[in-house]
Amino acid sequence: MPIPSTMRAAVLLDESPRLTVMDIDTPSPRKGEVLLRVIACGVCHTDLHVLKGEVAFPRPAVVGHEVSGEIVALGEGLEDGDLRVGDVVVSGFIMPCTECAACRRGRDDLCANFFAMNRLNGTLYDGESRLRMPDGSFLAMYSMGGLAEYSVVPAAAVTKIAPGLNVENAAILGCAGLTAFGATHRQANITAESKVAIIGVGGIGSTLIPLARAAGAERVVAVDIAQEKLDSALALGATDAVDGSAGDAVAAVRALLDDGADVVFEALGNSRTFTQGIGMLADGGRMVAIGIAPAGAAASIEITPLVRRGYEIVGSFGARTRTDLPEIVRFASEKVLDVDTLITARYSIEEADRAYEDLASGQITSRAIIGMSH
Repeated sequence: MPIPSTMRAAVLLDESPRLTVMDIDTPSPRKGEVLLRVIACGVCHTDLHVLKGEVAFPRPAVVGHEVSGEIVALGEGLEDGDLRVGDVVVSGFIMPCTECAACRRGRDDLCANFFAMNRLNGTLYDGESRLRMPDGSFLAMYSMGGLAEYSVVPAAAVTKIAPGLNVENAAILGCAGLTAFGATHRQANITAESKVAIIGVGGIGSTLIPLARAAGAERVVAVDIAQEKLDSALALGATDAVDGSAGDAVAAVRALLDDGADVVFEALGNSRTFTQGIGMLADGGRMVAIGIAPAGAAASIEITPLVRRGYEIVGSFGARTRTDLPEIVRFASEKVLDVDTLITARYSIEEADRAYEDLASGQITSRAIIGMSH
């Protein structure tokens, strides 16, 4: 299929939280980059924060940071590599530059250039975006700018999709999968007898459940205020469910787990639930904070219990794309992480606005994707 000169993209304009679908020039890959024909893009709360202005990012912009797609062009320097035109891949939302100090020691999740150039300025690592508005002016890329029919991605961020894996559904591996893997397999120190609580079992939280079980967790307690999300969590492998709207969630979790959880995942980025998570910990327990909060959000922590009871609080943002994304794809291929059961809503690019409205109103139980009809 020839690459068209223009493509449709859902563009975030000015100060409005609305997305406008328009035709813009199809981008071209540069050195070390690939051009994807996007098959699907995940609908993520982090994008919603950007739309609502809760996370600072340049505008106009194309958001969407977890995609699956087919490689249709290779940039300079990739001719003799492992990637080929026609390969079907998933892209991690953290796109390692491979050159900064963090990337050189394998910490793709801390890539300095990703945060300084892409997440602050909306560019790739030569300081330029690959996208332009119809008048030729700057158009920022949030990660790869996946809410478009074509997307340029650094080759270091992509992993081939195994045969038999649903390509559309696999889009969520690049953020939900990567984030859940980093939290459960890198930061949580889960063992075979671990008792785990997950606060917020929507998009990321629901993905944590099977991966926490795969890491060896004996008990997984899902905590949420939406009954349909709790029902879904039990179906995904949670052993217990606590309705946070029905009473004291901290007391309920502590009672279920005999004085608390060894690991608590806070997946909402909410000040109140952050504090609740600490209260759910057993002595010596670890809380893994995953949820992104609006700028300036803070939580109050009582110092003496933190010291006396040996609590640990760690942050977890994504994972190590080059080493961990292939593992996530393997988990999905082996149905350890069943992406087909995690997708509960589907939209077209013309419905992108409605997708984020549904996400904001809590109508999406687990994960949603936006499919591109080429």
